[in-house]
Amino acid sequence: MTTTITAPVADHRGPVTGKERALAPDLIRGAMLLLIGLANSANFAFAGQPGVESAPHGFERILNFLKLTFVDARAYPVFAVMFGYGLVQLARRQRTSGATPGAVRRILLKRNGWLVAFGLLHATLLYFGDFLGAYGVVGIICALFLLNRGDKFHRIVLVIWAFMAVEVVVFAAKAMLAVVNSSGPAHALTNEPNPSLAATSYFASLVDRLHEYPAHFASVLGFIVIVWLGIWAARKQILENPAAHRTLLTRVAVGGLGITVLGGLPLAFVGAGWLHVDESAVGALSYLSHVSGMFGGPGYVALFGLLVARIHKLSLPIRAMSALGQRSLSGYLFQSVWWTVLLAPFALDLRFGSTAYTAALVAIGVWLISVAGAYAMSRRSYRGPAETLLRRLVY
Repeated sequence: MTTTITAPVADHRGPVTGKERALAPDLIRGAMLLLIGLANSANFAFAGQPGVESAPHGFERILNFLKLTFVDARAYPVFAVMFGYGLVQLARRQRTSGATPGAVRRILLKRNGWLVAFGLLHATLLYFGDFLGAYGVVGIICALFLLNRGDKFHRIVLVIWAFMAVEVVVFAAKAMLAVVNSSGPAHALTNEPNPSLAATSYFASLVDRLHEYPAHFASVLGFIVIVWLGIWAARKQILENPAAHRTLLTRVAVGGLGITVLGGLPLAFVGAGWLHVDESAVGALSYLSHVSGMFGGPGYVALFGLLVARIHKLSLPIRAMSALGQRSLSGYLFQSVWWTVLLAPFALDLRFGSTAYTAALVAIGVWLISVAGAYAMSRRSYRGPAETLLRRLVY
């Protein structure tokens, strides 16, 4: 009698392979890490937020203007959209391979649980302004309550975003009224200090971060509505085939970036020293800039989707930025290490001369190094260290 031993079949598949990846999501993540770097390096350089020169001169005015118009409160929504998009891609790959619904949910919960742990470590050891922990919590909520819903339910998020657009218009009217009625002394745009970024010892910075992180963590949980929009887009597979969705992508790019740029311009004029209003008006313009910034998420994503739809040949810069996008977790953490080494008072403290120039140059330099490093790893089929660790923990 012959006994046949059958190997047990896993109830889930492993992580995504290189051949399964879509260009647009990777290119978006890799390119937009530059904006994340410009925002976070400025926070380190100025030891506060939003990280702008309060009394700008010369080209500093341009740097403040560009940062407040295109970067601040406009970069992280891109990654929130892409996080939601990635949740659906991960779940779809698992289901397509035959994984049971329970197995898919377990993978999602496990992965996002580890993201919470990564975020706590990142916030404790390097930078209080971590988003990984909040992503993890939002991902758990989505896995439990959103991902398995039908198309009709997910259309609710479009209604929410329509109301948000109306809300921006209302706040814009209030902000303009505050500008018109401005009568007090001119108030410069100043940075709200973060003690952990000004600490003169690493231990002191660590203690300060433990105090700062909970409030920051709570403040960003609300971006679940941005993640939800990414879930809706992924269910339509918009970025897998952007050429088939040109009309939608064009409308979202024009509408989203139009709202986010127009909403940020008034504060950018204040930050550049070209508009002088009282403290109350500056507060109103700051809030308008913040709420309009969320539309930069879908706006930038749509813009890159249109770019990918026009790409017929992968040039070296596109391949390199996409390689970084495939390793965006490592790229994000890599940046925080270098901001600490280069800009922290207890480290090299390179905040000499114009802090605005320093922050911008350091951000661009670190991003270019990460692009080159990611491309070198891709040539050798190496994953990023953070991605490798997360995959081992999850799968």
